[in-house]
Amino acid sequence: MIEKIKNNKLLMQIIRFGIVGGTSFLIDYGIFTIFSQLLHIHYLIASILSFSISVIYNYILSIKWVFDVTKKQTTKEFIVFIVLSVIGLGLNSLIMYVSVDLLHIHEMISKIIATAIVMVYNFITRKIFIEK
Repeated sequence: MIEKIKNNKLLMQIIRFGIVGGTSFLIDYGIFTIFSQLLHIHYLIASILSFSISVIYNYILSIKWVFDVTKKQTTKEFIVFIVLSVIGLGLNSLIMYVSVDLLHIHEMISKIIATAIVMVYNFITRKIFIEK
């Protein structure tokens, strides 16, 4: 069974993406917690900062381990990644704002919801635009 999983490229990518996404989430959520709960930085600013830091980690591991990127990344591909990440950041911030300010969901729960939605967005868009 394990050999069958290893031979299924898409399934292996999803598993690897889950591992990278999970560790990225821990970085994002951990930094968000420190900024928002311990340092009392506004939740949207804390979310933007923590998201941005975790994106750098996620990018490096996604290129090296998750997606089938065999050639050196070009400037154009890096710009595409940045644009997709900025859209993801906007989506994350919008979900945080709606969840916290309009729906009155606690910011720590809202961060989990936003991260889950943006993780799906990230996988789909990176698979389409970065892996080719």
